[in-house]
Amino acid sequence: MCRNIHTLHNFEPAATDDEVHAAALQYVRKISGFTKPSQANQEAFDRAVAEIAHISRHLLEDLVTTAPPKNREVEAQKHRERSAKRFATA
Repeated sequence: MCRNIHTLHNFEPAATDDEVHAAALQYVRKISGFTKPSQANQEAFDRAVAEIAHISRHLLEDLVTTAPPKNREVEAQKHRERSAKRFATA
């Protein structure tokens, strides 16, 4: 599951709220062990996702770097190339 969480810092344009929420959702899924929580746990699950997304947004806003912003397309291509090597069949 955690492989779906991608680095969100230092991109231009900045990470969207949807990207931050998706990362928070994956994190909560991983640590809770639930892909889809029961009705009894839904409120706690949703609250955790919202709180983690909120603090993650603050973290991304507060981080400082001197590195040039990364390009999403270039990073996606690098990921595809790594995946192709990793899962290549002989």
